[in-house]
Amino acid sequence: EGYHVSLVNSNPATIMTDPGFADRTYIEPLRSASVLAVLERERPDALLPTLGGQTGLNVAVALAESGDLDRLGIRLIGAGIEAIHRAEDRSSFKRTMIEAGLDVPQADIAHTVDEAVALGDRIGYPVIVRPSFTLGGGGSGFAGSSVELADLARRSLEVSPVHEILVEESIAGWKEFELEVMRDGHDNAVIVCSIENVDPMGVHTGDSVTVAPIQTLTDVEYQQMRDAALRCIRAIGVETGGSNVQFAVNPRDGRMVLIEMNPRV
Repeated sequence: EGYHVSLVNSNPATIMTDPGFADRTYIEPLRSASVLAVLERERPDALLPTLGGQTGLNVAVALAESGDLDRLGIRLIGAGIEAIHRAEDRSSFKRTMIEAGLDVPQADIAHTVDEAVALGDRIGYPVIVRPSFTLGGGGSGFAGSSVELADLARRSLEVSPVHEILVEESIAGWKEFELEVMRDGHDNAVIVCSIENVDPMGVHTGDSVTVAPIQTLTDVEYQQMRDAALRCIRAIGVETGGSNVQFAVNPRDGRMVLIEMNPRV
C-alpha cells in the first residue's frame, strides 16, 4: 500500500518485532520521551497507539496533551484523543454509556476520601473502587465498610494520574463476559470473538481463566450483548481497529451491565 511503518516496542521477544511487521523497529521503553525521540527522527504522518495496550494509550495521550503531536504535524489514528478520554475517564465513560441507552453499575466519581465515603454510604456496601487512567486494575479493590473504603480510596487516589476514582455498586459473583469488537472509518463493525470468564466478577480479569466462545448465554442474551457492544464502540468513537467491551450478567435475574471498554488491544 506504500506505507512506511516504524514500530516502537519495549519487548524484543514479541512477534511484533519480526522484520515482516515493520520497516523499522525501535526496541525502546514505552515512555513519552523515548517515543517522542522516535517521532522526531521518523516524522511520521500518523501515530497508531491502539496496538500498544494501556501503556500505548497513556503515552499517546501525554504526547497529544503536551502539544508535541501538533508541533510535529502527526495525526492520532485508530482512537483519537476524544475517544480515548471517553473510554478511559470513568465519569465520561459512564455518562456516554447512559446517553447511549446502556445499563451500567450504579456509581459515581470521587476526588477526595470524604467524597468516596459519602458515595459508599449512599450506594450501599460492599462497593468497588477503580482509579481512572490506570493499568491492569492497579489500585482497584473491594470495600465492605466506610473504614475499609477510606483506606482503599486514599491508595486509589494516589495511583490515579488524574487523582480520580470511581466508587460503584459491587457486582461480585456475577458472570463476566467480554466481546472483542472491530470498527472501521465507514462505521462497519463486527464481533471478532466472544469470551466468558470461568471465574466470576471479583476475580480480576487478568487472573481469571477464560474460554472462547461464550458458553452459558442463550442466543437471545448473546445478541443483546452483541448489540450493546456495537452501540458502545460507536458511542466511544473508535474509528479503526479493535476494542474489548466487558459485561457482567446477574445469574439470579439476568440483568446485564456494561463494565468497561478498552479502545485498544
